[in-house]
This record gives sequence, structure tokens and C-alpha cells, in this order.
Amino acid sequence: TVRTLERAGSDCVQLEDQVSPKRCGHFNGKEVISTQEMISKIKSACDARNDANLMIMARTDAAATEGLDAAIERAQRYAEAGADLLFVEAVTTLDDIKALPQRLSSPQLINMVIGGKTPVTHVNDLSGMGYALILYANAALQGAVTGMQNALRHLQTHGKLDEDPALV
Repeated sequence: TVRTLERAGSDCVQLEDQVSPKRCGHFNGKEVISTQEMISKIKSACDARNDANLMIMARTDAAATEGLDAAIERAQRYAEAGADLLFVEAVTTLDDIKALPQRLSSPQLINMVIGGKTPVTHVNDLSGMGYALILYANAALQGAVTGMQNALRHLQTHGKLDEDPALV
């Protein structure tokens, strides 16, 4: 898979430690595989890549299942196994958000999920804390759904849908 993605032009491959089938990181009821199984996946992915510029991102969902300290310990071990980027999913407090870059030295991604468990924080604040990447995973989708709802509500109310800058 790593080689196929690499040939397709991927810049990064994300590996996750959730038990399959995975759930959204902001939903309850997740389980994670063992740390050692995830480390094996990371090492295999690192060994499989031909392009040293292909980044391997390791995501852990252990904060929800085992607590923040365990998630940080996992993330550190994932970095030691070769992961270039770390992603500790669904931290639940601003203090936790601040703690990750202080406790982990590898570059990190944080996920701002509108309506999720992680407090939505300004990009400048997150950047200042040391996050390398900030993901707004569902923001565009939510905006698109809102646009569709507005257009359909307009159609229902007015019986027609003309070109309208407010609806595009």
C-alpha cells in the first residue's frame, strides 16, 4: 500500500491504531490495537517507502480509551519507530492541546472537528503552541451541507431557484 500510494504521488501516509472497523475519532466506542502492533505497522511502512520524502504519520486514538498520558507514550514510541508526524486524536481540553507539543518533540497534527471533542482553537494559537499541521476535517463538508440546505429551503419557500449570489 505504501509503495502504491508513493507511486501515485502521495506526500504522506497516515497509519492509525484503531481496531477495524474504525470509528470517527470524536465518537465513543473506539478500541485501539496494541502499541507493539502499531509499531510493527510503522516500521513496515518506513521500510517499504522508496522516497525518503514520503512522510509517515502515526495517529493514535488512545486518549479516549487509555487517557492522555498513555496516548502521549504511544505517540513517542511511534516516533521512535520512524513516524515523521504524530496525530493524537480527540484531546478534550485546552490544557491537553497545549501539552502535546510540549511533551512530544516530533511535528504534530491537530484535528479541529466542528462539534467534536477537541475545543476549537484559533489557528494562530495552535501554530504558536508548535503544531505543524491543523486539520479542519469536516469544515468544508459542513459548509457544503449548509449551502445545500439553504438552497433547498429557498426552493421550498419560493417554488423556484434562480441564480442567487447568496445561494452559491
